[in-house]
Amino acid sequence: MTYLVLLGVLISFAAALAGLFGNRPFTDKDRKLGLLGLIPVHLQWVFGIILYFVSPNGLKNFSGEAMGDPTSRLYILEHPLTMIIAVILITVGYSRAKRQIGTESKGFKSIAIFYGIALLLILIRIPWNAWPGN
Repeated sequence: MTYLVLLGVLISFAAALAGLFGNRPFTDKDRKLGLLGLIPVHLQWVFGIILYFVSPNGLKNFSGEAMGDPTSRLYILEHPLTMIIAVILITVGYSRAKRQIGTESKGFKSIAIFYGIALLLILIRIPWNAWPGN
């Protein structure tokens, strides 16, 4: 699912940059491209919340001692908090953009800024060492 999130946000972000620098109006098709990032992010957020409460690395591991361990702190606090911020940014960016259909390039600008910041946050807080192959 994480690959779908990264791919969807990256496609939405790239399409917004192309539209912004192509200086064309924001259309309903462009709004739907924004959904490629929004939908997988929200699905992953739901899965993540469930995992946070059932996983031994999540809420069950929460303690003052665990905060001293960088890996535990990443799973308990840093990753979930950063991902929630990223989901909020993507939601705000999409919500602002969908009201801009037919305008110059404000919809593209909204998606590019909010999705871009969210993508950066997602990339810096993914626990890369837990991915397959590492």
